[in-house]
Amino acid sequence: MLKNALVAVLLLTLMGCASGLNSMQKVEYQAYENAGVLIEEDDPTSAALFGLLPGGGSFYVGETGLGIVNLLFWPISILWDPISGYQGAQVNNLSVTQYHIKNELEKEIAVLDDQLTLGQIDNKQYIVAKRKIEKKYAY
Repeated sequence: MLKNALVAVLLLTLMGCASGLNSMQKVEYQAYENAGVLIEEDDPTSAALFGLLPGGGSFYVGETGLGIVNLLFWPISILWDPISGYQGAQVNNLSVTQYHIKNELEKEIAVLDDQLTLGQIDNKQYIVAKRKIEKKYAY
């Protein structure tokens, strides 16, 4: 009975460890990377290498709970922690980049809104400038 429970926990852990980017996120990640705007907060290669240590890949990307599980299952976790660490770093990098781009877009639009409110530009100039800003941040 205990053996079956351990096998079940191991299988559940394995299934949840490597949840990386979906296909649309991979395209977006690649677009950011190609445009040179991807913010690499966590290095995926380092995360994979740390995954060879007990829970290292998960701890490196901020997945403390998963890191503890991988620590408990070490050395078996070497089979999945480098992969989940690599993918976790990519997910973190995508999230940080999306947040940064959204904030930059909002800042530029706010400046433009202020210009319109203060009468420095008219509606037509506002629309043209807003489209340029939106195009600038469309990846």
